[in-house]
Amino acid sequence: MTSAPASSSPQRTWFITGVSTGFGRALAQEALAAGHRVVGTLRDEAARAAFDALQPGRSFGRLLDVTRHDEVERVVAEVEAGVGAIDVLVNNAGYGHEGTLEESSLDEVRRQFEVNVFGAVAVAKAVLPFMRARRRGHILNITSMGGIVTFPGLGIYHGSKFALEGLSEALGKEVASFGIRVTAVEPGGFRTDWAGRSMVRAPQTIADYAPVLGPVREARLARSGKQAGDPVKAARAMLRIVEAPTPPAHLLLGSDAVKAVREKLAALQEELSAWESLSLSTDFTPA
Repeated sequence: MTSAPASSSPQRTWFITGVSTGFGRALAQEALAAGHRVVGTLRDEAARAAFDALQPGRSFGRLLDVTRHDEVERVVAEVEAGVGAIDVLVNNAGYGHEGTLEESSLDEVRRQFEVNVFGAVAVAKAVLPFMRARRRGHILNITSMGGIVTFPGLGIYHGSKFALEGLSEALGKEVASFGIRVTAVEPGGFRTDWAGRSMVRAPQTIADYAPVLGPVREARLARSGKQAGDPVKAARAMLRIVEAPTPPAHLLLGSDAVKAVREKLAALQEELSAWESLSLSTDFTPA
């Protein structure tokens, strides 16, 4: 068994969904390096065994498809009983769907929400009873700057991430009195597989959309692997907020995310002011 390195913070047990690549993999490795125990979910037996072998006694691979909710409950219960109390849940499993709303099938839309939204909800619901009984815990939901700002051709993905943002924020208010913290982590562009291998792309079938989606799709492909964001630094930022006495409800990651959200907030403020008189005119007026 590999002993944990010295750390000034208490050892925690992390449960991270989707640790094969990207943020999940980087976060698992950084948490292990900091001396924590990590249960990581994967969908392939060879990958599961390899994760087990990363740090024997502190890395625990579990096969799990987050869309199979009965399996989610079983795996979480087994981890709580056999590995230890889950201190930090990271809902990271997810993928991107690119395609205009009109050109995306309803089955594609449902699949996007099934993984990105209902999968995260299922895992949170399985973990929450244990955290609530202990009156402590931290849930990190990996959303996106795309849960706040939007770009053409990503509407289905944005819808799923906007949903997870709202769920995270409301859940944080529901469980705060139990000592459970919830943070929506909102990365911008990072050097992961999101825009490459992990992206599902609906075919372009309507010529009218070609001038809108074509250049955006080409630019996104060209940037894949060259984004400004470093997944290892993102992982270290997440470790920091778990150590914080008052962690944020929202954490943007990346200079592009900060810039885009600031611009969105300014645009919202401008629009609110421009239409404020009409907005206020709809209040009920007593006779």
